[in-house]
Amino acid sequence: MSLPRSMYYYSSRRDDSQVINKLLELSDKRPSRGFDHYYGCIRNEGLVWNHKRVKRVYNLLGLNLKRKHKKRLPSRVKEPLLKTDRINQIWSMDFMTDALMSGRKVRLLNVMDDFNREVLGIEVDFSISGERVIRVLDQIIDWRGIPEEIRVDNGPEFLSGSFVNYCRTKNIRIRYIQPGKPVQNAYIERLNRTIREDILDAYLFEDISQLRILTEEWMEDYNNNYPLQPLHGKSPREYMLL
Repeated sequence: MSLPRSMYYYSSRRDDSQVINKLLELSDKRPSRGFDHYYGCIRNEGLVWNHKRVKRVYNLLGLNLKRKHKKRLPSRVKEPLLKTDRINQIWSMDFMTDALMSGRKVRLLNVMDDFNREVLGIEVDFSISGERVIRVLDQIIDWRGIPEEIRVDNGPEFLSGSFVNYCRTKNIRIRYIQPGKPVQNAYIERLNRTIREDILDAYLFEDISQLRILTEEWMEDYNNNYPLQPLHGKSPREYMLL
């Protein structure tokens, strides 16, 4: 082929690692933008890389192809479980899922006060939307008062605009836990475990009304008679009177 041996074995010694890292950083931060935007950002940062070089690396990384990207949650800050010293300082909320004998799925929305671990409400239905969450909160607030903060996970009901706007109008701070870190909402997770052991795993339900009746009875017994170790053996309502 009349090709020099040195040309055949030649490999580029060009180091594009900095360009690669910068383009990946920009594409991760702004996945819907294109080359012109990324190159403008690079220039604004004072990086004087050649346009053709950046374009070559851009194409090599496949960034010139249409990319699917998921909506991302805002970064959540890890916050410790605070020991509250009064009622309505922090409430916790969470969902549970179970099934009737027919196999139809049901959902439970549990609401508790972190101060005395009192169960403020257990809403049971086949579907519970963000609007339904607001109605449940309104019913509890009517007799309990407005909480200063509510700790929740990143479920769609708690991320909905209606729920966020509701808390804003009520001057309630929303404490979102980090995704995949249920231990950051440990109080309500412990309550969920107790409900599952005492009710969901202990009984079979033919219809949803049976589950609603049993959860109402259980909630009253738990709040008035259930001795809790963190409360020095007192029940939630007994501890609140101390």
